[in-house]
Amino acid sequence: MKFVDEAWIDVAAGDGGAGCVSFRHEKYKEFGGPNGGDGGRGGHVFAVADASLNTLVDFRFSRRHDAQRGQHGMGSDMFGAAGADITLKMPVGTVISDADSGEVLFELLEPGQVITIAKGGDGGFGNLRFKSAINRAPRQKTPGWPGEKRHLKLELKLLADVGLLGMPNAGKSTLISAVSNARPRIADYPFTTLHPNLGVVRLAPEQSFVVADLPGLIEGAAEGAGLGHQFLRHLQRTRLLLHVVDMAPFDDSIDTVAQAKAIVGELKKYDQALFKKPRWLVLNKLDMVPTEQRAALVKDFIKRFKYKGPVFEISALTREGCESLVQAVFKEISVQKQGELQPKEQDPRFSGDNIAG
Repeated sequence: MKFVDEAWIDVAAGDGGAGCVSFRHEKYKEFGGPNGGDGGRGGHVFAVADASLNTLVDFRFSRRHDAQRGQHGMGSDMFGAAGADITLKMPVGTVISDADSGEVLFELLEPGQVITIAKGGDGGFGNLRFKSAINRAPRQKTPGWPGEKRHLKLELKLLADVGLLGMPNAGKSTLISAVSNARPRIADYPFTTLHPNLGVVRLAPEQSFVVADLPGLIEGAAEGAGLGHQFLRHLQRTRLLLHVVDMAPFDDSIDTVAQAKAIVGELKKYDQALFKKPRWLVLNKLDMVPTEQRAALVKDFIKRFKYKGPVFEISALTREGCESLVQAVFKEISVQKQGELQPKEQDPRFSGDNIAG
């Protein structure tokens, strides 16, 4: 299925039904009096967070969603029936905003969460409502109120604890397949990941976290170059970023430090809050570096990159070092979750301000 994380839709709640002007007509009832009923309420438009969905593709080609209008009032004191509501199923993590103003209206953050995105109009009053001691034969009625109409932008932001970022072919897909249940496409050429992949990393029955693998970034991504810029928004809800670096590029002329700094620069240009998220360095593909050269290579990289945070030396292919990385990530995620319940000062070692950029 094609991954779609943006869509634009038009929703319209149902209009309320009009009130009715009617009088009771029965044999031997000369002054029957008014009996015109009210109109029915228009149908609402709801949105529900469905945990089984992971894309907005259903809304790419189905953009118009109208609820049913309320039925008009009728004689014999009969009120109009309410219009049928409609419910739109959306993935957890969907942000609903006004397409014209850009204002965020709703966010679906919990499975099963239900919100009203367009309210149906109330029904009009029939002449029964206007009966009084001095107005025994009212001929007034009111039309139904119009339902809300909205032009909306839907934007999916994945709910993951950890986000992987790096240049194309840095080994992010291999890493997520090594530590989680995700099975992304893996090949020996750049841009094999064309859409985000989510994987659950389980350390024990009650210990797990979610990791997201995004398409590789290149310099200029914040301005629209490459594929990764389309998915940077998915990193905004993560708690921790893992910057994966290819320590054994296929071309000896490639400067891995310059590439790593370019990634950090793209984060900074895209979103300052994203740039300041805790970010750890993961040096990958060290199995392809001779054992006697690893220590010097890693030391030189860290020195030139001017990095002071946690560093993990791994091989996603052989899974060397992956276990210690997973354990450290789970510990950090647990600390952050506890800190959300009781805010505390962030450890400066993990701050994005300590990373080159």
